[in-house]
Amino acid sequence: MATALVGSSWPWMKMRIRAIPEAAPPMAIWLQSSLYFRRRRSFSISATAKKTGTDAEEEGRIRVRFAPSPTGNLHVGGARTALFNYLFARSKGGKFILRIEDTDLERSTKESEEAVLRDLSWLGLDWDEGPGVGGDYGPYRQSERNSLYKQSAEKLLESGQVYRCFCSNEELEKMKEIAKLKQLPPVYTGKWASATDGEVQEELAKGTPYTYRFRVPKEGSLKINDLIRGEVSWNLDTLGDFVIMRSNGQPVYNFCVTVDDATMAISHVIRAEEHLPNTLRQALIYKALGFPMPYFAHVSLILAPDRSKLSKRHGATSVGQFREMGYLPQAMVNYLSLLGWGDGTENEFFSLEQLVEKFSIGRVNKSGAIFDSTKLRWMNGQHLRALPSEEFAKLIAERWKSTGILTESQGAFIQEAIQLLKDGIDLITDSDKALSNLLSYPLHATLKSSEAKPVLEDKLSEFSASLLAAYDSGEILGALEEGHAGWQKWVKNFGKSLKRKGKSLFMPLRVLLTGKLHGPDMGASVLLLHRAETSGVVAPKAGFVTLNDRFKMLRKLDWEALIEDQPLLEQAATINN
Repeated sequence: MATALVGSSWPWMKMRIRAIPEAAPPMAIWLQSSLYFRRRRSFSISATAKKTGTDAEEEGRIRVRFAPSPTGNLHVGGARTALFNYLFARSKGGKFILRIEDTDLERSTKESEEAVLRDLSWLGLDWDEGPGVGGDYGPYRQSERNSLYKQSAEKLLESGQVYRCFCSNEELEKMKEIAKLKQLPPVYTGKWASATDGEVQEELAKGTPYTYRFRVPKEGSLKINDLIRGEVSWNLDTLGDFVIMRSNGQPVYNFCVTVDDATMAISHVIRAEEHLPNTLRQALIYKALGFPMPYFAHVSLILAPDRSKLSKRHGATSVGQFREMGYLPQAMVNYLSLLGWGDGTENEFFSLEQLVEKFSIGRVNKSGAIFDSTKLRWMNGQHLRALPSEEFAKLIAERWKSTGILTESQGAFIQEAIQLLKDGIDLITDSDKALSNLLSYPLHATLKSSEAKPVLEDKLSEFSASLLAAYDSGEILGALEEGHAGWQKWVKNFGKSLKRKGKSLFMPLRVLLTGKLHGPDMGASVLLLHRAETSGVVAPKAGFVTLNDRFKMLRKLDWEALIEDQPLLEQAATINN
């Protein structure tokens, strides 16, 4: 992108700026100013697209950055921004840089920085330059770059583009109050903008604290062509001279970011739309320091289902939380990529490699994206079950052993349990509940439920007596020893003896053997319970009720009391409804 400065009265303001667009068409930006810093009458930047067919790689190397503040956990919004930067860089053969913006010394912590690095690594977003990697444009922590900021600030002070401001906090507050009364923007009135050298030296001699303020043109506008949002413009009269260095010597955010992006040769700034207003100040600083302007792409915010900004009150919002909840990194990456982007087809499932191949900044939507935790859970289940069977089994088996449900992580019982329960597992942590439910026997609670009434009234007590007789005779255990075929044969014969089939046979069998009205395949469940009992793989604290203990409970069941309780239960359910 060739940028020409037009209409300037100052030779030092004539420069050519080059940046790299995504794939072709580059933008030409003309900067117009009339006696920009001395008279400060007007200023404008306008951006228009010119189709030259010049490829980005011919213009120069693409370099993007993700610059988190280590003041907390990595939010899913930040992770999505990092992902889009990563995909853009990888799809163009460019560099993905990680920079830590830790100038907020009070809130920044080493623990937060380590957590951010850990979460990015877990997502598979490896960086080419940054902490732990190094690079030619370091250091990569803002706290280690103070000398660079001070050097740039002094350069602007010497050129007259920045001046010392000795206004106290009280004076500044009074300016805001007056502006509010006059219904004007709360901008700095420029008290020290025209101070003489003598006045400045007098305050310096007193030791009066001062900030560095940037001279902003009184008239004009800024217009950029955002790669996602299109043309965006601002009027400069709403800005006022702004601070770039605080009185304690610390640089402000917009100054740091501009100096960092420029000195690190960042070609494209892809960031959240909440940073869009910062572009105005940053563009002025770029021009004043003679730095090339990068391309900007402001990504929409991630919204909650009620379309408010996603926050902690909506549940889990950090990458670390989702990792601890049992989500897979590939599912998180896949889902985050779809929050504002699509490849133009109905396909929703992508690996990181496929995303690199298909990603285009031109397909990023500028409207807000809704974070749907239900869809994320579903997508995680799809990715989990798409894993190679051995990898999936290892994840679940190790989970069961680590949580103390099982004493082993290998064996026939484990393989059969995973095969039976996998369709109900969307998160690795779901496997705990799935197996615990299988091993449990909540018979009393089930029989007391209103949903069990039809089963109970279908002569369930007589059915139970026949089932106990079959167990006592050894028929059931013999059938289970023969496996699936033996079990099916016994069930068929048992049904014939009772003149039952279909639901009237299988529902009471399920209730009496599993203690539940619903669940995975009943035959496979009973066979698995038998294997659990004989293998000894289930840990004592798992709450496993063996088949033998289940039949003991059936013998002691007071069927008359259960039947008498049903009307009372119905009455209570009616009142509650």
